[in-house]
Amino acid sequence: MIITQTPYRVSFAGGGTDLPAFYEKEDGAVLSVGVNHHMYVTVSPRFERTTRIAYTRVEICEKIDDIEHTLAREALRITELGPHVEITTVGDVPAGTGMGSSSSLTVGLLQALYAYRGQVTSARKLAEESCRIEIDVLKKPIGKQDQYAAAFGGLNYITFHANGAVSVEPVPCRPAVLQEVEKRTILCYTGKRRDADTILKAQSEGTKDRFPILREMRDLAATMRDTLTGAGNVDEFAAQLHHGWELKRSLGFGITSSSVDDWYTAARKAGAQGGKLLGAGGGGFLLLMAPPERHEAIREALGRPREIPFEIDRRGSRVIFISDRYAF
Repeated sequence: MIITQTPYRVSFAGGGTDLPAFYEKEDGAVLSVGVNHHMYVTVSPRFERTTRIAYTRVEICEKIDDIEHTLAREALRITELGPHVEITTVGDVPAGTGMGSSSSLTVGLLQALYAYRGQVTSARKLAEESCRIEIDVLKKPIGKQDQYAAAFGGLNYITFHANGAVSVEPVPCRPAVLQEVEKRTILCYTGKRRDADTILKAQSEGTKDRFPILREMRDLAATMRDTLTGAGNVDEFAAQLHHGWELKRSLGFGITSSSVDDWYTAARKAGAQGGKLLGAGGGGFLLLMAPPERHEAIREALGRPREIPFEIDRRGSRVIFISDRYAF
């Protein structure tokens, strides 16, 4: 048996510029971080000459073409694994909450299947093949940031080039700065899930009309990166996060809603310095930054929503278990 652990991600700035509608005209860029919430994938041998996949449902298929779980089907194809395999997937947070769960699953699947074959795979190969599966094969209207964030982990400035190449630059921050970011951040669940594909499709189609705003969002990613390096002014970083909220909200596309706007306004009145609705928007997790002494007031103002801790995962996708018996 092989077990892999792959982080979800939080994007601080630049989301939307990783879509081809933007980066095919000029470079896009995001500032993102892997977080300490994960997708787990197990791959183990199966006695029957079938493939069994367990997720929110269970599939048992004789042929790869019959598998309805599209990501598992294409990952099996690309790694050239067939019958006699059992796959299970378990996530720390549900899909549709803005933390890149689909791409974390794809990266984790590929990591596990290659390991099952006895192959060591680089983070770059995992990210590239995940993009190929999700964007080229399955035609999802998504960008490339989630795959790279899941594969590499840590805090990165990721650039998307017109020729399709992607550059991943780790951001050199002092540990004390990252610890302060962790201490100040609250991740609140809005209680709403959303169809990211619908929002991203609308955003791709409307990119031409919003290009100046997206360009400013791209440039903000570099500004926020530079703010965290050197002295690391976390107050300024939080203020820039608020500016990013205003920019993204101005795009439209159903990125926010009146209820989320009310939450954000209430959080600001209670002491939040800045915030961001994770992912494509419309629901999911709301990230807020505030001095720790203001956290209780913010929780009270929001009606004490469900939270998950914010901690940075610095390692990216990895194999965490290999049994002493497994078949190729």
